[in-house]
Amino acid sequence: MKIHTKTMLAAALLAAACNQPKAPSASITAELRGLKDSVVFISIPVADSAKTDTVPVTDGKFTWTGNISEPQKIYIGTSTRYIELFMENTAVRINGNIDSTDQLVITGSATQDARKAYENSIADITKQEEALYPRFEEVKDNDTAKAALEESLEALRLQRRGRAKAYIAAHPESPVSVSMVADMAVMDEYAEVDSVYRLLTPAAQETATGKRLAARLAILKKSAIGQPMIDFTQGDVDGKPVRLSDFKGKYVLLDFWASWCGPCRAENPNVLKAYNKFKDKNFTVVGVSLDDKADKWKEAIQQDGMPWMQVSDLKGFRNEVAQQYGIQAIPFSFLIDPQGIIIAKELRGAKLHTQLAEILK
Repeated sequence: MKIHTKTMLAAALLAAACNQPKAPSASITAELRGLKDSVVFISIPVADSAKTDTVPVTDGKFTWTGNISEPQKIYIGTSTRYIELFMENTAVRINGNIDSTDQLVITGSATQDARKAYENSIADITKQEEALYPRFEEVKDNDTAKAALEESLEALRLQRRGRAKAYIAAHPESPVSVSMVADMAVMDEYAEVDSVYRLLTPAAQETATGKRLAARLAILKKSAIGQPMIDFTQGDVDGKPVRLSDFKGKYVLLDFWASWCGPCRAENPNVLKAYNKFKDKNFTVVGVSLDDKADKWKEAIQQDGMPWMQVSDLKGFRNEVAQQYGIQAIPFSFLIDPQGIIIAKELRGAKLHTQLAEILK
C-alpha cells in the first residue's frame, strides 16, 4: 500500500498539534457567602483602560476563565464592594464572606501569596490606623485634638511608606513591587514616586503595569512641586469661561472635588474655614469639580456654602483639567504661589491651616 507524502505530512502536523502544550489560562472559582448579586464584574487593566467581563453568579458562586498576559492586580466588582487580587495564569480559588473581604481565603496565585505576606508584615501598622480612624467623629469639633490625631496618622503613614520602600528594594523584580509603586503614584509627589520607581528592575519597568506607571510619572512630573501651574480655561456655574492665570498675583488653592465624593464634602467645611481666615491675605480658592451633573454640582456648592470660584466641564473623572494635573483620587489640592508656581500639594485638615499660616503671616 502506498502512502502519499502529503498524507504523511498532514498526519505529522496533526500529531505535532496534539502534542503542543495548551496555552496557559487563568481561572477563578469563587464561593462568596452573602453575595446576593446575579453578576459580578471582573476587570483586567489594559493600556489606560480595562477589559471587563460580566460573570453570572448563582448562590454566591461563580467561575471565570481567561488569559493573563503577566502577573498583575485585577478587580472583582460587586454592587457593594470590590475585591483586589493578584492573578496569573493559574487556577485560583476564593472562599469567604462578601461582608469580610479582608478575610477571604485566596489560593492558587503565588503573586497573591506574596502580597498577602507583605500585608501580614505591616499588620501592626494597619491595626493602629484602624483604631485611630473612628476617633475622628469624637474630635470633629476640637481642632487641637483633630490636629493631634492627624499627626498620629501621618506618623503611621510614614512608617508604612518606609516598609513599602524596603520591600520594593528587596524585591525589585516583583509584580507586587510594581503595583505598590503604582499605588504610591495615585497621590504621592513625583520625586518620591520616581525615586522608588528607579528601584525596579528594567524587566519590571517593561511590564504592562510598569509602562503605565512610566506614563503616569510623566504626567506627575508636569504637576510636581516647583513646577509652573498648568494653565487652563473651564466654565463656571453659569458656563462663563474662567482662566486659572486670571488669579496670578494671589496664593491659590486649586481644589479638586465632587458632590458625590464623601471625603470631599467632609473636607469642604475645613476649606471654607481656611478661606474665611486667609481671604484678606492675598489668598483664594478655585474649585474644580469632577461632577457630571450640573444640578448636583450646583446644589452641593450651595449646601456647603462655598463662595469661591467653581469650574467644571461636567465630564466626571474625564475632566480635562483633572487629567492635565494627573488627578486619580479626590479630594486633592495644589497650593500655587502668586508667581504661578506649585508650592504644596494635598493640603487637608490642620495641615492646610498650618501651611497657610506659615506663608501668609
